[in-house]
Amino acid sequence: MIKVGIIRCQQTEDICPGTMDFKIASEGKMAFAETGPVEIVGFVSCGGCPGKKAVSRAKLMVERGAEAIVLASCISKGNPINFPCPHYEEIRGSIAKNIMPSIKIIEWTH
Repeated sequence: MIKVGIIRCQQTEDICPGTMDFKIASEGKMAFAETGPVEIVGFVSCGGCPGKKAVSRAKLMVERGAEAIVLASCISKGNPINFPCPHYEEIRGSIAKNIMPSIKIIEWTH
């Protein structure tokens, strides 16, 4: 079982408690079908627009054992408000550039 850190959209925190993220991660479904069930070592927000805290928060989760960083579907797909993050590509690129290359990035959850 790999360990993951999930980064979510701060703007959707008040309307989504992350229940589905935890459920599918523990079951190894949807975005976790390839990895199987995972252990979540951190569940944090991007820090708010434009997501400048995402890299430092990803690094912190890696330091605490995360073997992959997951960008929750609220960022990449816009769940549950059908509005993807306009900074998604930049956030993903910055994490990929600044985190060790051995860290996998999973681009969605459900």
